[in-house]
Amino acid sequence: MKRIGILNSGGDCPGLNAVIHGVVGAADQLGWEVIGFRDGFEGLLPPGDYAVLKPKDTIGILKLGGTILGTTNKGHFAAKVGKGDIAEVPPEIVAKAKRTMDQLGISALVVVGGDGSLTTGLQLYREGWPIIGVPKTIDNDLSATAFTFGFDSAVSTVVDGLDRLHTTGESHKRVMILEVMGRHAGWIALWGGIAGGAHVILLPEIPFSLEKVAEFIKTRDAQGHHSTLVVVAEGAKMPDGEIVTSHANEGGEVRLGGIGEQVCASLEKMTGKESRACTLGHLQRGGAPTSLDRILGVRFGVMAAKLAEEGAFGRMVSYQSYHVDSVPIEEAVHQLRLVQPDGELVLAAKAVGICLGD
Repeated sequence: MKRIGILNSGGDCPGLNAVIHGVVGAADQLGWEVIGFRDGFEGLLPPGDYAVLKPKDTIGILKLGGTILGTTNKGHFAAKVGKGDIAEVPPEIVAKAKRTMDQLGISALVVVGGDGSLTTGLQLYREGWPIIGVPKTIDNDLSATAFTFGFDSAVSTVVDGLDRLHTTGESHKRVMILEVMGRHAGWIALWGGIAGGAHVILLPEIPFSLEKVAEFIKTRDAQGHHSTLVVVAEGAKMPDGEIVTSHANEGGEVRLGGIGEQVCASLEKMTGKESRACTLGHLQRGGAPTSLDRILGVRFGVMAAKLAEEGAFGRMVSYQSYHVDSVPIEEAVHQLRLVQPDGELVLAAKAVGICLGD
Protein backbone atom coordinates (compact mmCIF):
# COMPACT_ATOMS: atom_id res chain seq x y z
CA MET A 1 0.00 0.00 0.00
CA LYS A 2 1.32 3.43 -0.98
CA ARG A 3 1.55 6.05 1.74
CA ILE A 4 0.87 9.78 1.76
CA GLY A 5 2.37 11.86 4.55
CA ILE A 6 0.69 15.09 5.67
CA LEU A 7 1.82 17.81 8.07
CA ASN A 8 0.63 21.25 9.13
CA SER A 9 3.32 23.89 9.49
CA GLY A 10 3.34 27.55 10.56
CA GLY A 11 0.48 29.33 12.30
CA ASP A 12 -2.82 27.53 12.82
CA CYS A 13 -6.14 28.62 11.35
CA PRO A 14 -9.70 27.34 10.94
CA GLY A 15 -9.94 24.81 8.11
CA LEU A 16 -6.77 22.79 8.70
CA ASN A 17 -8.79 19.81 9.90
CA ALA A 18 -10.94 20.07 6.79
CA VAL A 19 -7.82 19.62 4.65
CA ILE A 20 -6.82 16.57 6.68
CA HIS A 21 -10.34 15.19 6.25
CA GLY A 22 -10.14 15.74 2.48
CA VAL A 23 -6.72 14.10 2.10
CA VAL A 24 -7.64 11.07 4.23
CA GLY A 25 -11.00 10.52 2.52
CA ALA A 26 -9.65 10.86 -1.03
CA ALA A 27 -6.54 8.80 -0.30
CA ASP A 28 -8.67 5.97 1.09
CA GLN A 29 -10.69 5.93 -2.14
CA LEU A 30 -7.44 5.74 -4.12
CA GLY A 31 -6.10 2.90 -1.98
CA TRP A 32 -3.43 4.98 -0.22
CA GLU A 33 -2.68 5.06 3.50
CA VAL A 34 -2.18 8.43 5.21
CA ILE A 35 0.51 9.14 7.81
CA GLY A 36 -0.05 12.35 9.78
CA PHE A 37 3.11 13.93 11.20
CA ARG A 38 2.67 15.87 14.42
CA ASP A 39 3.91 19.43 14.98
CA GLY A 40 4.88 20.15 11.42
CA PHE A 41 8.23 19.14 9.94
CA GLU A 42 9.46 18.44 13.48
CA GLY A 43 7.44 15.21 13.40
CA LEU A 44 9.77 13.93 10.68
CA LEU A 45 12.82 13.95 12.92
CA PRO A 46 13.86 10.50 14.28
CA PRO A 47 12.28 8.48 15.74
CA GLY A 48 9.33 10.24 14.09
CA ASP A 49 6.16 11.52 15.71
CA TYR A 50 3.21 10.42 13.63
CA ALA A 51 -0.12 8.59 13.47
CA VAL A 52 -1.83 6.48 10.83
CA LEU A 53 -4.99 8.31 9.78
CA LYS A 54 -8.03 6.42 8.51
CA PRO A 55 -11.43 7.86 7.57
CA LYS A 56 -12.83 6.91 11.00
CA ASP A 57 -10.13 9.08 12.60
CA THR A 58 -11.40 12.22 10.87
CA ILE A 59 -15.08 11.81 11.71
CA GLY A 60 -16.32 15.03 13.32
CA ILE A 61 -13.16 17.10 12.79
CA LEU A 62 -14.63 19.38 10.08
CA LYS A 63 -16.21 21.63 12.69
CA LEU A 64 -13.08 21.88 14.82
CA GLY A 65 -10.68 24.81 14.70
CA GLY A 66 -6.93 24.30 14.91
CA THR A 67 -5.47 20.99 13.79
CA ILE A 68 -5.52 17.48 15.26
CA LEU A 69 -1.90 17.09 14.13
CA GLY A 70 -0.56 20.19 15.85
CA THR A 71 1.69 22.74 14.18
CA THR A 72 4.64 25.02 14.89
CA ASN A 73 6.38 28.02 13.34
CA LYS A 74 9.59 27.38 15.23
CA GLY A 75 12.10 24.55 15.37
CA HIS A 76 14.66 23.06 13.00
CA PHE A 77 12.74 23.81 9.81
CA ALA A 78 11.84 27.50 10.25
CA ALA A 79 12.50 29.27 6.95
CA LYS A 80 11.29 32.83 7.58
CA VAL A 81 13.81 34.82 9.62
CA GLY A 82 12.56 38.29 8.80
CA LYS A 83 10.98 40.26 5.99
CA GLY A 84 12.54 39.09 2.75
CA ASP A 85 15.08 36.89 4.56
CA ILE A 86 14.99 33.14 3.96
CA ALA A 87 17.08 30.50 5.71
CA GLU A 88 17.72 27.04 4.25
CA VAL A 89 17.25 23.97 6.39
CA PRO A 90 20.72 22.52 7.24
CA PRO A 91 21.70 19.38 5.26
CA GLU A 92 22.07 17.25 8.39
CA ILE A 93 18.48 18.04 9.45
CA VAL A 94 17.18 17.25 5.97
CA ALA A 95 19.06 13.93 5.99
CA LYS A 96 17.58 12.91 9.35
CA ALA A 97 14.05 13.72 8.23
CA LYS A 98 14.56 11.88 4.93
CA ARG A 99 15.48 8.72 6.82
CA THR A 100 12.10 8.81 8.55
CA MET A 101 10.39 9.28 5.19
CA ASP A 102 12.24 6.31 3.71
CA GLN A 103 11.66 4.05 6.71
CA LEU A 104 7.92 4.72 6.58
CA GLY A 105 7.75 4.35 2.80
CA ILE A 106 6.23 7.78 2.23
CA SER A 107 5.59 8.24 -1.51
CA ALA A 108 4.23 11.79 -1.25
CA LEU A 109 4.35 14.46 1.45
CA VAL A 110 1.57 17.05 1.66
CA VAL A 111 2.83 20.27 3.28
CA VAL A 112 0.00 22.52 4.50
CA GLY A 113 1.46 25.91 5.28
CA GLY A 114 2.07 29.51 4.36
CA ASP A 115 4.90 31.21 2.51
CA GLY A 116 7.60 30.13 4.97
CA SER A 117 6.49 26.50 5.15
CA LEU A 118 6.12 26.28 1.38
CA THR A 119 9.62 27.77 1.03
CA THR A 120 10.90 24.85 3.12
CA GLY A 121 8.81 22.49 0.99
CA LEU A 122 10.34 23.95 -2.17
CA GLN A 123 13.86 23.39 -0.82
CA LEU A 124 13.03 19.77 -0.01
CA TYR A 125 11.44 19.25 -3.44
CA ARG A 126 14.57 20.56 -5.13
CA GLU A 127 16.52 18.02 -3.08
CA GLY A 128 14.39 15.18 -4.44
CA TRP A 129 11.49 14.99 -1.98
CA PRO A 130 7.96 14.18 -3.31
CA ILE A 131 6.38 17.43 -2.07
CA ILE A 132 2.84 18.70 -2.66
CA GLY A 133 1.89 22.08 -1.23
CA VAL A 134 -1.42 23.30 0.19
CA PRO A 135 -1.57 27.08 0.84
CA LYS A 136 -2.57 28.18 4.33
CA THR A 137 -2.67 31.80 5.44
CA ILE A 138 -5.52 33.72 7.02
CA ASP A 139 -4.04 36.89 5.46
CA ASN A 140 -5.14 35.60 2.02
CA ASP A 141 -2.00 37.16 0.54
CA LEU A 142 -0.57 34.45 -1.76
CA SER A 143 -0.80 35.58 -5.37
CA ALA A 144 -0.95 32.02 -6.77
CA THR A 145 -4.38 31.39 -5.23
CA ALA A 146 -7.41 33.66 -5.17
CA PHE A 147 -8.51 32.34 -1.78
CA THR A 148 -6.97 30.52 1.16
CA PHE A 149 -8.96 28.70 3.83
CA GLY A 150 -9.06 30.42 7.22
CA PHE A 151 -9.49 33.87 5.68
CA ASP A 152 -13.28 33.80 5.68
CA SER A 153 -13.33 32.65 9.31
CA ALA A 154 -10.95 35.45 10.31
CA VAL A 155 -13.11 38.03 8.54
CA SER A 156 -16.19 36.68 10.32
CA THR A 157 -14.44 37.19 13.66
CA VAL A 158 -13.62 40.79 12.72
CA VAL A 159 -17.22 41.43 11.72
CA ASP A 160 -18.48 40.01 15.01
CA GLY A 161 -16.04 42.23 16.91
CA LEU A 162 -17.17 45.33 15.01
CA ASP A 163 -20.84 44.49 15.61
CA ARG A 164 -20.11 44.48 19.32
CA LEU A 165 -18.02 47.66 19.24
CA HIS A 166 -20.78 49.50 17.40
CA THR A 167 -23.13 49.35 20.36
CA THR A 168 -20.67 50.25 23.10
CA GLY A 169 -19.13 52.99 20.97
CA GLU A 170 -22.50 54.58 20.27
CA SER A 171 -23.52 54.37 23.92
CA HIS A 172 -20.50 56.39 25.05
CA LYS A 173 -19.96 58.47 21.88
CA ARG A 174 -16.45 57.08 21.60
CA VAL A 175 -13.98 56.41 18.82
CA MET A 176 -13.37 52.65 18.81
CA ILE A 177 -10.21 51.24 17.20
CA LEU A 178 -9.97 47.56 16.32
CA GLU A 179 -6.54 46.14 15.45
CA VAL A 180 -6.66 43.06 13.22
CA MET A 181 -4.12 40.73 11.62
CA GLY A 182 -2.46 41.53 8.30
CA ARG A 183 1.34 41.69 8.19
CA HIS A 184 1.93 42.75 4.60
CA ALA A 185 -1.59 42.68 3.16
CA GLY A 186 -4.74 44.33 4.46
CA TRP A 187 -7.36 41.94 3.13
CA ILE A 188 -8.72 41.00 6.57
CA ALA A 189 -9.03 44.66 7.56
CA LEU A 190 -10.61 45.65 4.24
CA TRP A 191 -13.13 42.80 3.99
CA GLY A 192 -13.91 42.83 7.70
CA GLY A 193 -14.16 46.61 7.81
CA ILE A 194 -16.58 46.84 4.90
CA ALA A 195 -18.75 43.96 6.13
CA GLY A 196 -18.69 45.19 9.73
CA GLY A 197 -19.65 48.79 8.96
CA ALA A 198 -16.34 50.43 9.88
CA HIS A 199 -16.01 54.12 9.11
CA VAL A 200 -12.20 54.15 8.81
CA ILE A 201 -9.94 51.36 7.47
CA LEU A 202 -6.14 51.64 7.65
CA LEU A 203 -4.07 49.25 5.53
CA PRO A 204 -0.39 48.38 5.03
CA GLU A 205 -0.69 49.18 1.32
CA ILE A 206 -2.11 52.70 1.66
CA PRO A 207 -0.11 55.37 3.57
CA PHE A 208 -2.45 57.24 5.88
CA SER A 209 -2.52 60.63 7.56
CA LEU A 210 -3.75 60.81 11.13
CA GLU A 211 -4.70 64.43 10.50
CA LYS A 212 -7.06 63.36 7.70
CA VAL A 213 -8.56 60.65 9.89
CA ALA A 214 -9.04 63.14 12.73
CA GLU A 215 -10.75 65.63 10.39
CA PHE A 216 -12.99 62.85 9.11
CA ILE A 217 -14.02 62.01 12.70
CA LYS A 218 -14.67 65.71 13.48
CA THR A 219 -16.84 66.01 10.38
CA ARG A 220 -18.85 62.97 11.40
CA ASP A 221 -19.27 64.44 14.87
CA ALA A 222 -20.53 67.72 13.44
CA GLN A 223 -23.05 65.77 11.35
CA GLY A 224 -24.43 64.11 14.46
CA HIS A 225 -22.53 60.82 14.19
CA HIS A 226 -20.79 60.82 17.55
CA SER A 227 -19.17 57.38 17.39
CA THR A 228 -16.60 56.23 14.82
CA LEU A 229 -15.28 52.73 14.19
CA VAL A 230 -11.68 52.41 13.00
CA VAL A 231 -10.14 49.15 11.73
CA VAL A 232 -6.35 49.03 11.43
CA ALA A 233 -4.22 46.16 10.13
CA GLU A 234 -1.28 45.27 12.39
CA GLY A 235 1.14 45.80 9.48
CA ALA A 236 -0.07 49.30 8.60
CA LYS A 237 2.72 51.85 8.88
CA MET A 238 2.41 54.89 11.10
CA PRO A 239 2.72 58.22 9.25
CA ASP A 240 6.45 58.27 10.03
CA GLY A 241 6.82 55.06 8.03
CA GLU A 242 7.47 52.81 11.02
CA ILE A 243 5.79 49.45 11.62
CA VAL A 244 4.74 48.96 15.25
CA THR A 245 6.22 45.83 16.82
CA SER A 246 5.44 44.15 20.12
CA HIS A 247 8.52 41.92 20.40
CA ALA A 248 12.07 41.98 19.10
CA ASN A 249 13.12 39.56 16.37
CA GLU A 250 14.26 36.37 18.10
CA GLY A 251 15.23 34.13 15.21
CA GLY A 252 11.96 34.49 13.30
CA GLU A 253 9.79 37.19 11.79
CA VAL A 254 9.35 40.16 14.08
CA ARG A 255 6.08 40.07 16.01
CA LEU A 256 3.74 42.90 15.14
CA GLY A 257 1.21 44.56 17.41
CA GLY A 258 0.41 47.82 19.13
CA ILE A 259 -0.54 50.11 16.26
CA GLY A 260 -4.14 50.16 17.48
CA GLU A 261 -3.10 51.71 20.79
CA GLN A 262 -0.87 54.27 19.06
CA VAL A 263 -3.61 55.29 16.64
CA CYS A 264 -6.04 55.46 19.55
CA ALA A 265 -3.83 57.79 21.61
CA SER A 266 -3.15 60.05 18.63
CA LEU A 267 -6.78 60.37 17.57
CA GLU A 268 -7.98 61.06 21.12
CA LYS A 269 -5.47 63.90 21.39
CA MET A 270 -6.28 65.30 17.94
CA THR A 271 -10.09 65.05 18.15
CA GLY A 272 -10.70 65.52 21.87
CA LYS A 273 -13.01 62.49 21.74
CA GLU A 274 -12.71 59.66 24.20
CA SER A 275 -11.18 56.69 22.37
CA ARG A 276 -10.63 53.02 23.09
CA ALA A 277 -8.56 50.33 21.32
CA CYS A 278 -9.08 46.57 21.10
CA THR A 279 -6.79 43.95 19.57
CA LEU A 280 -8.38 40.76 18.26
CA GLY A 281 -5.07 38.91 17.97
CA HIS A 282 -5.33 35.13 18.03
CA LEU A 283 -9.11 35.21 18.31
CA GLN A 284 -8.91 35.46 14.51
CA ARG A 285 -7.02 32.16 14.32
CA GLY A 286 -9.20 30.16 16.68
CA GLY A 287 -12.68 28.76 16.72
CA ALA A 288 -14.78 26.76 14.30
CA PRO A 289 -14.27 27.37 10.57
CA THR A 290 -17.05 28.88 8.48
CA SER A 291 -18.84 26.69 5.96
CA LEU A 292 -16.81 28.29 3.15
CA ASP A 293 -13.52 27.39 4.85
CA ARG A 294 -14.70 23.84 5.55
CA ILE A 295 -15.61 23.29 1.92
CA LEU A 296 -12.46 24.95 0.58
CA GLY A 297 -10.29 22.93 2.97
CA VAL A 298 -11.87 19.64 1.89
CA ARG A 299 -11.46 20.55 -1.79
CA PHE A 300 -7.80 21.44 -1.24
CA GLY A 301 -7.23 18.13 0.56
CA VAL A 302 -8.89 16.10 -2.19
CA MET A 303 -6.81 17.86 -4.86
CA ALA A 304 -3.61 17.20 -2.87
CA ALA A 305 -4.40 13.47 -2.81
CA LYS A 306 -5.13 13.57 -6.54
CA LEU A 307 -1.76 15.23 -7.23
CA ALA A 308 -0.06 12.51 -5.18
CA GLU A 309 -1.78 9.83 -7.25
CA GLU A 310 -0.62 11.56 -10.44
CA GLY A 311 2.94 12.00 -9.14
CA ALA A 312 2.61 15.75 -9.73
CA PHE A 313 5.23 16.76 -7.17
CA GLY A 314 6.56 20.26 -6.67
CA ARG A 315 3.08 21.70 -7.14
CA MET A 316 0.75 23.66 -4.87
CA VAL A 317 -3.01 23.41 -4.77
CA SER A 318 -4.58 26.63 -6.05
CA TYR A 319 -8.05 28.16 -6.22
CA GLN A 320 -8.81 30.38 -9.20
CA SER A 321 -12.12 31.36 -10.83
CA TYR A 322 -14.13 29.01 -8.59
CA HIS A 323 -12.00 26.04 -9.64
CA VAL A 324 -9.39 24.11 -7.62
CA ASP A 325 -6.26 23.19 -9.60
CA SER A 326 -2.51 23.49 -8.99
CA VAL A 327 0.53 25.63 -9.81
CA PRO A 328 4.28 25.07 -9.39
CA ILE A 329 5.33 25.84 -5.79
CA GLU A 330 8.20 28.00 -7.04
CA GLU A 331 5.62 30.29 -8.68
CA ALA A 332 3.66 30.52 -5.44
CA VAL A 333 6.24 31.47 -2.80
CA HIS A 334 7.46 35.04 -2.28
CA GLN A 335 4.69 36.38 -4.53
CA LEU A 336 2.35 38.34 -2.29
CA ARG A 337 -1.11 39.41 -3.39
CA LEU A 338 -1.58 42.86 -1.94
CA VAL A 339 -4.52 45.25 -1.81
CA GLN A 340 -4.32 47.60 -4.79
CA PRO A 341 -4.90 51.22 -3.70
CA ASP A 342 -6.90 51.84 -6.88
CA GLY A 343 -8.56 48.41 -6.92
CA GLU A 344 -12.30 47.82 -7.17
CA LEU A 345 -12.75 46.89 -3.49
CA VAL A 346 -10.95 50.01 -2.24
CA LEU A 347 -12.97 52.20 -4.61
CA ALA A 348 -16.17 50.53 -3.42
CA ALA A 349 -15.22 51.28 0.21
CA LYS A 350 -14.60 54.94 -0.63
CA ALA A 351 -17.84 55.11 -2.61
CA VAL A 352 -19.86 54.28 0.53
CA GLY A 353 -18.03 56.91 2.58
CA ILE A 354 -15.30 54.86 4.26
CA CYS A 355 -12.11 56.81 4.99
CA LEU A 356 -8.80 55.08 4.22
CA GLY A 357 -6.70 57.92 5.56
CA ASP A 358 -5.22 58.94 2.22
